[in-house]
Formats: sequence, C-alpha cells, structure tokens
Amino acid sequence: MPSVFPEDSVGLVSPQVLHFKEPLPLACGRHLADYELVYETYGTLNAERSNAVLICHALSGHHHAAGYHSVDDRKPGWWDSCIGPGKPIDTRKFFVVSLNNLGGCNGSTGPGSRNPATGRAYGADFPVLTVEDWVHSQARLADALGIRQWAAVIGGSLGGMQALQWSISYPERIRHCLVIASAPKLSAQNIAFNEVARQAILTDPEFHGGHFQEKGAIPRRGLMLARMVGHITYLSDDGMGEKFGRELKTDQLNYDFHSVEFQVESYLRYQGEEFSGRFDANTYLLMTKALDYFDPAAAHDGDLVQTLAPARADFCVISFSTDWRFSPARSREIVDALVEAKKNVCYLEIESAHGHDAFLIPSPRYIQGFSRYMNRIAV
Repeated sequence: MPSVFPEDSVGLVSPQVLHFKEPLPLACGRHLADYELVYETYGTLNAERSNAVLICHALSGHHHAAGYHSVDDRKPGWWDSCIGPGKPIDTRKFFVVSLNNLGGCNGSTGPGSRNPATGRAYGADFPVLTVEDWVHSQARLADALGIRQWAAVIGGSLGGMQALQWSISYPERIRHCLVIASAPKLSAQNIAFNEVARQAILTDPEFHGGHFQEKGAIPRRGLMLARMVGHITYLSDDGMGEKFGRELKTDQLNYDFHSVEFQVESYLRYQGEEFSGRFDANTYLLMTKALDYFDPAAAHDGDLVQTLAPARADFCVISFSTDWRFSPARSREIVDALVEAKKNVCYLEIESAHGHDAFLIPSPRYIQGFSRYMNRIAV
C-alpha cells in the first residue's frame, strides 16, 4: 500500500514525554522541583549511539519539527523541509531529537502547567528561564535517552543561541555545532523590539497580571500585536514589497482608520489572530526575555574568543543577506571569534530575499550548503 506522505517525509510521528524528578537549578536563583519535556524523534539511533542530532527551536517553535501527527494534517512539522530522507538532516543517517523547551506551551512544563505548590496554573509565577537553563535541561534529556555525545546540535535564531551555548557548557558532548541566522547576543534594537512586544501583552486588560487562565481570559489583542511587531522584523523590505507591494484588498480607499485596505495589513492581522489562538502569553514573555539575556561572553568581560576557547566542536555558521534582525555581520562576529580561538569553522552567507525567515525556507543554495556540511559529519 503506497504511503500517503511524500517519499522524503519521516511520515507519522508521535510526541513522547519524559518526567524529571531531580530539581533543576535555574540562573534566576529559583529551581523547578520536577518537570516534563515533550519531544519527538526521527530516524534510528545506531548501536554506538553516535548518530544523534538535537534540534533546538526558535521563539515560537516546538517539538514537532518534521513529519505528521495524523493522515489528516494539512501541514508537516515546522522544519520538515530540512529533516527527512535525503534532506540536509537525513534521517537515513541521523537519529534526530526535537523538543519543546521548558516554559513552552506545547506540552513541556510551562506557565500553563499545574504548579504543584498551589494546584493552579503557574501563570506569572513560572520562573524566568535562560538559554543556559534550557541547555542544562536538554543535557538531562540526552542522559535519559542514553546519548552521551551529539553528532550535532542545530538551531536557527534563538535555537542557534542554544546550539552555541551547548558548545560552551558541554564541549565534550557535541561534535558539530550549527548556528543558523543567529547572534552572540542581541543588539539594543532587538531588545527594544522585544520590549514593545512584551508591553503589548502586559498592558492588555485580559492579561490579569499573568494569571489570565484563572480568569478564563486570553490576552488576544496583546498577543496579536506582539506577533505583528515580531513578524515585521522577520521579513525583509524587498520580500514584503515582492509579496504585497501596495496592493489594495478592496477596490477603493475608505479614508478611515478601521478598514483593512492594504494586502499587507490583512496578512499581518491574520498572522496575529492565528498566533493569539495557539500561543501562551506568558510563554511569549519568557522566550523574549531568554533572547534578551543571552550573552555568554559577559562571563569573560565581553571577550567572545575567551568564551569559545573551551569548545571542541566543529562549527557551521549560516546567515542570510536580507536578515536585518540577525544580520550577517552578527554571524561574522561568531565566525571571527571562532577563527581567533583556533576552532574549525565553515561560514555560509546565503543570498535570500526572505529576511530572518529564510532559515525556514528551502532555497536551493541554502539546502545545498546545509546538506554538504551535514554529509561531512561522521557517525
């Protein structure tokens, strides 16, 4: 019987859950007494357990990176273009692990989970997390799966920050580190965009100080505005112009402030409304703060070379020409520091009109370069 899925798909996949009872100390000074991580796997772990690859997700990502949860799914996982037979992260070769980070809203313990101390949802009481906290929790997941060393840790955007942190926190447990469309720390402009998004949520009357679940409310307007602001920064000027231009949604102008007249307005409102129906407001606040706080070189007075000195991995850094949120210049900062630290590093700067979102889009040169690097990894 022929498969209902494409030949290069991992097909049907099911999320799995691991419960951890050992307390996890956090950078904020608090700890999680126990917690759960939801994850998916694709491919087969070899006998030597040497072919495992960890996928780290970005701000709004989750564990469902590839394949389908049912035959009725209209869309596959968020990085299906890069994970599967014959794709850059080839599941005929690699055993791929993709998780939903702590603080997420897709199954792992987060603000929407039950707080054992109160019996109610954590809400605003969930602790603030950092990229380093996530990496420590991911190391425990690797332990539980019997994976002593990752063949590669891979991530785009906020996921790239996690991959970089892995090479610093656990240098002996990662052979290859792929940092895609990322940065060694956020610029002041990026922190500013995140703060505008957070204020949209925090000032929504339905936010209720973060305990909106107890009120049976959802701060939809705040989430919608936060997503609209974020989405603008993920696209490039050329990309938006090519996709929408100044096309009107209606035949004539209404000369008011309430009508949706331009196609780009309609697109942003749709993106915001869809996001507000599936994402948790407290998770959005946590994820943006983790982005803001990421600065591993701060422990060495801003010296990124010294910070990366303990790393043992080989590196692949990929950037995109029109990505102004995490520009190629930020990737080159990482590359320059790695070169000065005498690490093996491959750098790819891809021409793309898609802005920051380019790391999710399978453009030919991106896929070719990504595949060539992954093909070099011995398992």
